[in-house]
Amino acid sequence: MKPTLLVAATERWYPTARLAIAFANAGCRVEAVCPSHHPISRTHAADRIHTYNGLLPVRSIARAIHATNPDLVIPADDLATRHLHELHRLERVRGKDSSVCKLIERSLGSSEGFDTVQARSAFLQLAQQEGILAPRTEVVANASDLLNWITRMGFPVVLKADGTSGGDGVRVVKTLEETERAFRKLQAPPLFARALKHALVDGDLTLLTPSLRRRRPVVNVQAFVTGHEATSTVACWNGTVLASLHFEVLQKVSAAGHATVVRLIEHPEMSNAAVKIVRRLKLSGLYGLDFMLEAGTHSAYLIEINPRSTQVGHLALGPERDLPAALYSAITGKTVEPATPVTANDTIALFPQEWKRDPESPFLLSAYHDVPWGEPGLVNACVNRLRGRSAQDLLRHPLSSQTISPSRVSVAGKPQAGSWIGD
Repeated sequence: MKPTLLVAATERWYPTARLAIAFANAGCRVEAVCPSHHPISRTHAADRIHTYNGLLPVRSIARAIHATNPDLVIPADDLATRHLHELHRLERVRGKDSSVCKLIERSLGSSEGFDTVQARSAFLQLAQQEGILAPRTEVVANASDLLNWITRMGFPVVLKADGTSGGDGVRVVKTLEETERAFRKLQAPPLFARALKHALVDGDLTLLTPSLRRRRPVVNVQAFVTGHEATSTVACWNGTVLASLHFEVLQKVSAAGHATVVRLIEHPEMSNAAVKIVRRLKLSGLYGLDFMLEAGTHSAYLIEINPRSTQVGHLALGPERDLPAALYSAITGKTVEPATPVTANDTIALFPQEWKRDPESPFLLSAYHDVPWGEPGLVNACVNRLRGRSAQDLLRHPLSSQTISPSRVSVAGKPQAGSWIGD
């Protein structure tokens, strides 16, 4: 019998659909709890989709768990992870040693580490205790604390708000004026207008409560490391790393945004840091680690943890580099051969991120462009969502060895009957 995975998502994020496909291909039965019209609904991966209700987020995930009875829950974004942490806490407060608590700990690891992975400063202090290179990071409660830091450490510095991801809530500042402006913005409660829009249009109360209660995010100040970014994604089980992917970031959507082109690398410091963090926090499931590779030395400074899969988690790149296959083996106890590597090219342009950033990007020719040709509905849905751009843009580049017929793809946002991208 196939193990059942429940993918939990609060955002309509394209990589979540890729992850579901990868787990289905690895041999899992996949269900999902996600917002309506999620990209996963355009794939063949999920046997059943449960509705994520932003007005009752924790309850909707709990209902999906009870309906699914999964072997594992995979959070697809940071908010989904926080909901699972909250569900675990509520079950404990009710005095229940419930199957739900056991499932969440089996999926994410020991509950002792839940608070640590949500707090940037506490996490990096733990990393330093493990002998991992990490920039000095402290919580700053007010402008006076921040000024004291700058007096001691100088510019530039990095300001980061807890509870944010994807580059939101991160500012690199170089002057006192920039610092004061960024600190006020990061520490301010969510704007009421924005929170109300999320509640009324998206049915999501996540921002409304902090806005009404004037709840201020925790802001951290971090020493700046000169260099460029790198990222790791790991599959782990009871404190042991099962498989990992390590990438150097070559291109980003913006200075503080997510990567669009990455290059596969071997970096002992990144690998060792992953092993130490996973062991110390007794992690299970999928996690991401972000690094800065210092200019000149190439030393890897750990800058934060992502308590969920990252956008590269679906990539199958050979033995010990196939995360879904590794977790399938852990769940079932069966030895499984990793999938055939999707490419021998070490440089990967992530679809649709790089194509969306620049349809004329040279990486679309030189790198492996990770288009899911086997899921034409997903490709069409992604293409059609990009306003002012058609599938013809995608066809400008020889992205696939498969035959591509322009007459059979959707053009200018209007899908043709029976249209496919790639045969």
